[in-house]
Amino acid sequence: MNQNKSPQQDETQAPICKNIFDIKDQQHLFVGNPFKLDYQRASILTCDKWKYESGGIPEGCFLLAFYENSFDGESVEEAILLRVLKPCPIPSDSAVVNSRIEYYKEGAKTTGKEKTSDLDTYTRFEFSFSGLECSILGTFYKNEKKEIEFGADVGNFYSAHLYKAFKLVGKSLQKVVNLRDRDKPFNLDSNFEIGEVRYSSSKQSFSDNAPKLNAKVYMHTQDILGKRTALFGMTRTGKSNTVKELIKATEELSKKSIFLLDEKEEESAEEMKLFTKKGIPKYPVGQIIFDINGEYANKNLQDKTSIFEMYSKRVTRYSVLEKEDFKVLKTNFYEYLETGLDLMRGYFKQFGKQSDYVEDFLNINLERPIEGSSNDDWNMYKRKVAAYKCCLKSAGFDIDKTKPKVWFPGNKKDLNDKIMTTRSIDPNRGIHYDDAILWFNQVWKNYKKWEHLKNYEENYGREWADNDLKALLRFLSQYRRPDEKNSISGFTKLKPLVKYHTTSAEKAFEIDITDLIRGGQIVIVDLSQGDPEIQKLYSEKICQSIFNSSMKRFIENKPNNFIQFYFEEAHNLFPKKEDKDLSQIYNRIAKEGAKLNLGMLYATQEVSSISSNILKNTQNWFIAHLNNEDEIKELKKFYDFNDFAKSLIRFSPKDKGFLRMKTYSNPFIVPVQINKFE
Repeated sequence: MNQNKSPQQDETQAPICKNIFDIKDQQHLFVGNPFKLDYQRASILTCDKWKYESGGIPEGCFLLAFYENSFDGESVEEAILLRVLKPCPIPSDSAVVNSRIEYYKEGAKTTGKEKTSDLDTYTRFEFSFSGLECSILGTFYKNEKKEIEFGADVGNFYSAHLYKAFKLVGKSLQKVVNLRDRDKPFNLDSNFEIGEVRYSSSKQSFSDNAPKLNAKVYMHTQDILGKRTALFGMTRTGKSNTVKELIKATEELSKKSIFLLDEKEEESAEEMKLFTKKGIPKYPVGQIIFDINGEYANKNLQDKTSIFEMYSKRVTRYSVLEKEDFKVLKTNFYEYLETGLDLMRGYFKQFGKQSDYVEDFLNINLERPIEGSSNDDWNMYKRKVAAYKCCLKSAGFDIDKTKPKVWFPGNKKDLNDKIMTTRSIDPNRGIHYDDAILWFNQVWKNYKKWEHLKNYEENYGREWADNDLKALLRFLSQYRRPDEKNSISGFTKLKPLVKYHTTSAEKAFEIDITDLIRGGQIVIVDLSQGDPEIQKLYSEKICQSIFNSSMKRFIENKPNNFIQFYFEEAHNLFPKKEDKDLSQIYNRIAKEGAKLNLGMLYATQEVSSISSNILKNTQNWFIAHLNNEDEIKELKKFYDFNDFAKSLIRFSPKDKGFLRMKTYSNPFIVPVQINKFE
């Protein structure tokens, strides 16, 4: 090739064009020539005819600029990938503007006498040219093995006039938008279809012969499993539809898994080859959905079907309150003491600061003493547990009829025989709850009168009741102090929590859920009913249980199956941005979940509502319409979302499912119309 020959006059295409992108015989896709080029930006000269023939050049459009020259007969095998950002000035703009103004003046009806003015051919030609500013996304090149690779930068650039820019459509566009950082280019193994390329809100067709985009967008399975994924956008912009598509894709992938967790069979070489090459998970993938609005767990008008209907045999639904075909998120307060106490703390937290005696009750410690503790420590623990259960019984929490008694250390001579009753009461042998309530009440009311209690500290070096037991006795007896005559609400404050108690639960709900998703099941937790703080507490308890289970298996060198968490309306559950406590469970899943095969997907309307610690660990991003400059400002901190800052605000919420997608293995953002969940 003659180095000085104009590329527009040269019909020869570099092999990379013909073999990989099939541009050679598609001159109608030519959109212009760069006239300025550096490592970050390219400015391209284009004209109206080229725009029309190529089907239009929308904002965000992908272009490929091919270097068309050779050195010593050897072609330069590379092409620069561009994204159109906005119009840019060209040197002739000022002269063209002046000419246009003169033209408009000549044709204006200012004297009552019509005057016509036609553009000459040369002027019309000049007027049709304009500039395009593009960002440079990277370079396609041939490596030492003569294989095509993509680098997310420009290692070198040549004179701008020796490049030709083409619009990507069809298979060529599909190859580009499905690039993978770690895979060979264009390899669609281990992928699932998520949507198709879409650039603009309008779907204008310039002519019947205009080339269509027709490029499907895929996600790699390993981008989702064990990764953190964010979905941001206003209400009704397609976030939930995207979540459902990802749940469906993950479930379909899970069906191809090889073994159940903890199976002892050895994998065959062929099976392991399938797992490693195709990206199929070895064990079934567990999925848990925290459904704030109830749209996943229940039928709704926006979907022809729902997740629980589509996979009815593999879905278990939980609800805060009693509902048909749902398991209930209740716990046996008598059996699972700490879980019940956490629920109480969560319930009272929503009302702010409580009375001192209530705060003392909520802060009691019901953990079992460590092995080797003294008898005094064990006796105190047993009395506290018994007093706590008596508070529950007094507040109306049903007891298991098969366990009608409570045991704790009493003192026959100094305490038991002093209880005013017609029959003997011996807590050491087990007594009914009513008798235990009577026992604790009389002990508290006579705490400063009975010799054994009054002189206990002098004889044994500490009081008979520690601060926790005193807090329980106040709550149970409804008296702040033994000698006080004015009563307090005490145990009656627990009555609203009775609806969260059950006597039939064989094991705590968080343990049951953990077991289900370990087996690769889908669990939907309907949090659409109940107090907000209780919702948060249920979510935290379940997440903590799963995390602890995964960490335990990791420490014991046991395999973990992939588990995916889905959080709708995540701002209702996640810590606030200003919250600096990084030990919270959602932060731990974000930071440590990868090594435990824990994936997290969260959806919300506000980028600014999410803790920066979680955002910084997010690998996949799906961004729909946002209406706020503050949210865009937060978003611009990540990847190349600055290229889409204005369009994300400008586009209408009616463009449901129109998102900008950045996945872990894709080197740049792709504008995509997400498939409708059906």
